[in-house]
Amino acid sequence: MNVVIVESAAKAKTINKYLGSGYKVIASYGHVRDLPAKDGSVEPDQDFAMHWEVDPKSQKIMREISEALKKADKLILATDPDREGEAISWHILQILNQKKALNKNTEVERVAFNAITKQSILAALKEPRKIDEPLVDAYLARRALDYLVGFTLSPVLWRKLPGSRSAGRVQSVALRLVCDREAEIEAFRTDEYWTIEALLSTAKGEDVKSRLVAIDGTTLKKLDIKDEATATAIRQALIGRDFRVASIEKKATKRNPYPPFTTSTLQMDASRKLGFSAKQTMQIAQRLYEGVDIGGETVGLITYMRTDGVQIVPEAVGHIRDVISAEFGRNYTPFAREYKTKAKNAQEAHEAIRPTDPRRKPDQVRKHLEKDQAALYDLIWKRTIASQMAAADIEQTAAEIEVKGADGKAYGMRANGSVLMFDGFLKVYEEGRDDRVRTIEKGKDDTSDDDENRRLPPLAVGDHLKDKEISADQHFTQPPPRFSEATLVKRMEELGIGRPSTYASTMAVLVDRDYVRIEKKRLVPEDKGRLVIAFLESFFKKYVEYDFTADLEEKLDLISNDELAYKDVLRDFWRDFMAAVGEIKDLRVGDVLEALNEMLGPHVFPDKGDGSDPRLCPKCGSGRLSLKISGKYGAFIGCGNYPECNYTRQLTQSADGDANALDGKILGYNDDGVAVTLRTGRFGPYIQLGEAVGDEKPKRSSIPKGIDAATLDFEKALQLLSLPREVGVHPTEGGVITAGLGRFGPFIVHENGEAKTYVNVESVEDVLTIGLNRAVTLIAEKRAGGGKSRFQRNAPKVLKDLGEHPSEGGVVQVLEGRYGPYVTHNKVNATVPRAKDPASLTMDEAVALIAERIANGGGKKSKASRSAKPKAAAKSAKPAKAAAAEKPAKSASAAPAERKASKPAAAKKAAKAAAPAKKLARAKA
Repeated sequence: MNVVIVESAAKAKTINKYLGSGYKVIASYGHVRDLPAKDGSVEPDQDFAMHWEVDPKSQKIMREISEALKKADKLILATDPDREGEAISWHILQILNQKKALNKNTEVERVAFNAITKQSILAALKEPRKIDEPLVDAYLARRALDYLVGFTLSPVLWRKLPGSRSAGRVQSVALRLVCDREAEIEAFRTDEYWTIEALLSTAKGEDVKSRLVAIDGTTLKKLDIKDEATATAIRQALIGRDFRVASIEKKATKRNPYPPFTTSTLQMDASRKLGFSAKQTMQIAQRLYEGVDIGGETVGLITYMRTDGVQIVPEAVGHIRDVISAEFGRNYTPFAREYKTKAKNAQEAHEAIRPTDPRRKPDQVRKHLEKDQAALYDLIWKRTIASQMAAADIEQTAAEIEVKGADGKAYGMRANGSVLMFDGFLKVYEEGRDDRVRTIEKGKDDTSDDDENRRLPPLAVGDHLKDKEISADQHFTQPPPRFSEATLVKRMEELGIGRPSTYASTMAVLVDRDYVRIEKKRLVPEDKGRLVIAFLESFFKKYVEYDFTADLEEKLDLISNDELAYKDVLRDFWRDFMAAVGEIKDLRVGDVLEALNEMLGPHVFPDKGDGSDPRLCPKCGSGRLSLKISGKYGAFIGCGNYPECNYTRQLTQSADGDANALDGKILGYNDDGVAVTLRTGRFGPYIQLGEAVGDEKPKRSSIPKGIDAATLDFEKALQLLSLPREVGVHPTEGGVITAGLGRFGPFIVHENGEAKTYVNVESVEDVLTIGLNRAVTLIAEKRAGGGKSRFQRNAPKVLKDLGEHPSEGGVVQVLEGRYGPYVTHNKVNATVPRAKDPASLTMDEAVALIAERIANGGGKKSKASRSAKPKAAAKSAKPAKAAAAEKPAKSASAAPAERKASKPAAAKKAAKAAAPAKKLARAKA
């Protein structure tokens, strides 16, 4: 028997069918061990010794592999064909050797499946090799570098910049790209400019659209016509004049097809065309690669999806060309195309992402796939087919038109157009387009692309044209657009930062750390992210430089090519890195904040435009505003005259203006003559009744989302200050019903003795206006729904019903919970990642989230497992049990202090012993 190790269970199931009973295929479920998230996992002083740890789930898998090897003749390591896959095979072999689980006669082979088809698998088994040691060395160097940067920089951040989360070798550089783009947008100053366009008519009445490009022989630049008066004068000079065609230039051009997909280009186009995040694209592609059920057979539909390569094997090219000839004709397949990778630091010698069988058309497999899977397969199939098709033939035409203006000046107009003579590959596929970066340097206006795609009527030199309409249009220059996931991936690839396998995880980390948020599919840096980048640029600038990170990637590639020793790279890096860390060891937090004040000045202290000091405190008029750091609340802006002046505000001002200018604004006086004022704190605006008297704090109320502080009136402020308000007494059960605002939103609660029934309501207005009858109805509906907890919530809203679990049965649903959307199956709940739209979640993604949750110890335990520990305790602690039996049982409603006092000493001791583990778990999180 031969034992085959792959990474995923789905792949194992498919391969087992192809190989038959002589093989046992086992899934490793990814990495089997990793560096523990604690100090000392990499020891630079011990020649960078790395201490690995096998987690409990992987220990079970390794036992299964060891047991299978007892009767095996051969171990075949068939993990994924990339650097991570090579590392997993190396880890498995290392563990087996340490456990002495390999017999002396057991052969060990490494094979790589580029596609999960029977033909590919059998072909790969015929070409076994040894583990690629240089590739493993490159993995070890990368893993050590990431660990050393993260575990060295992150504590520095925590000490010098409380509230920050982490830093990373690639993550921080990607964040810098997002923050730098935001700084460009903020620094951008809009310029007004005007364009003159003429809709002209030929003798046959055909329209010709043209644009003014020259005056008296001088070519116009984009911003030359600066105001309406100038534009109107030019327009008047052209009305009713004779327009004559001076020259015509025609140029035949070819537009070649795009190469087949790599990981990054797939992520880019899936984002542009399908709206998928990088992570979502990779999850769907993984499922297509591992195999889907088609007519009772599991079929891998695409080749491996983590690759830099754009080449396709000749056999597959032949199949692609056959499909093109059959579908579109021989004139669409002139010759076989070969592609070479242009991306900086491209490394993986794998095929491009393509269908395993190009003859398997999207329409033939659509009914077997989920919607997102079908859409991505369609995209991959079309891109692959188009890559071998003929170029598109385009004829571009430019007509120069002369006109003498009423003011005596010679004006030059230009009409551009193009004609698609032969569609070629465009018949199948055209790449999605990113937003153009509209800058003065580009010299293009908003409609230049329309000119190129416009079709012109037949024109000849000397033709006279009449004006139908002359228009003068106002425009404003636009700042560069924020990065989308697609454009950020593209930029990272251009700079040589990161690898295809890391792009999706890098994006996810930035969002999970609250460094970046996704807004209308654009990446917007949060204040926390900008603070971290400002800190790193101030004190670790070298390590967030684009060239430095790209150079490090090049060194990793040299290691994988066996041209550089990985420990030499680590030594060089560590020596310089620790010197940089040592330089700021004694730096005070105040010095750090002042450096950040200077770097973030334009962002947190924007110019008011009146010449005044933007850092002057608006409250006391003498203090200087500065960044302040709170370990509990993070960063905020405060007055330097504290405690005499307690002015504070959030880092950035609201889009509606400076909310802090409203600080202290009197909205009115209540019946007792006490002022109701609008205030601004570190958490935003709030309202306050009166002032503090001694130790007695004034009544306050936060301003809920949806209510603009700038337009808040006195009546609404009084209503908010009245919360929580008494709605009334329950007419049949007694007990007071109250409405209020809580951490989970607006609610009503019925208190009857110790029993409480909470019901969430839709809006703040409901809290302010709900009457007794409506409140009683909501409470009755809630109880009819079966809620039992003291804090009863509404039944979670079903966002998406995904159907039956493919292997275990039972309904899988996406629900809206109090902490956000989550997936549920058989009482196992898994949080939907923040960057993922819950409405677009697929069954494959849901199953993966649930499996990950179970692997991490989530979900309900069986009755047997729940009862196992008490039984064991009973055996080893009979005297304690007997002593406990003599004590009277505590009721469930015992006072908290009494329950605390009755806690067994052994339990207290166990809790104390578990504290370090909990601390480590929090550090990992």
